This record gives sequence, C-alpha cells and structure tokens, in this order.
Amino acid sequence: MFIQIFTTGGTFDKVYFDALSDYQIGEPQAGELLQQARINGDFALQSLVKKDSLELNDADRDLIHAAVSACPHRHILITHGTDTMTVTAATLADIEDKVIVLTGAMQPARFRDSDAPFNLGLAVGALNTCPDGVWIAMSGRIFAADGVAKNRIAGVFESK
Repeated sequence: MFIQIFTTGGTFDKVYFDALSDYQIGEPQAGELLQQARINGDFALQSLVKKDSLELNDADRDLIHAAVSACPHRHILITHGTDTMTVTAATLADIEDKVIVLTGAMQPARFRDSDAPFNLGLAVGALNTCPDGVWIAMSGRIFAADGVAKNRIAGVFESK
C-alpha cells in the first residue's frame, strides 16, 4: 500500500522557541516518525501549507481539496491542526474512491509526551482497514469525519 501524506502544519509540526516563548510551524514530522516506527510501506510526503489550523482559510482548503482530488493514490493521510480538522474533513467529503484519514496532535511531535506518534500510527492503521471515505484518527479512535467533535476542555476527540 502506498500512502500519500499531505501536511498542513498545525501543532503536529510546531516547534517551540524558548527565546520568543512562542510556537512556530516547523518542518513536517510525519516522515521521520514513520521511519522511526519502522513502518513497512512506501509513502511520499508533500507540505501543502504550514499554518495553525485556526489560520486556514477557504483558499487553503481549496488547495488541500485540489491536491487530494488530483492525487493518483487511493490512500491519503493528512496531518492537520486539531481546531479545524473537522472543517477541512467536511470539504473533502465529495471525493470518491479514496481512503482519506486526517490526524493531528495536542502536543508538538517533537515533545516527549506528544500524542503525535500514536495518532500517526493510528492513522496508518485506519488507512489499512477503513473503507473509502473521510476519517479522523485521534484520541485512540477512528471516527467518521462527520460524526466527531473536539472537546477542547478535555483535550480529546469524541463522537457527536
């Protein structure tokens, strides 16, 4: 199975700058995490945007939609910020004949206590088992994209 990975930034790829007491979007982490996990499969990684998901706009979502639609591969993994992940997922709902899985992280992948590696592995598992459609892999579960919401207080994704 070949996996096309599209990255959009979000907490998954954030880097903390001590001197600035600020986070900024760094280089995509998904490829390195998959290699460290010894994922046995081929994949390609393409960075579409490097933004916090709260900064994504309709033009960014159009770009994501166009990239996924034009991709010749069936298995698509998208790393995305958690705040508007469901909004982007909804814009991808009309794409047929693909398994599209969005995942993200509550803590940057570079942090020791990050959920990014687990969520990425969960997303790869979802690509292997889910039927065509748009899915969200977060909080140890696979959700249909139209049946999930982020619980900001608890810091988890839950069924609607």
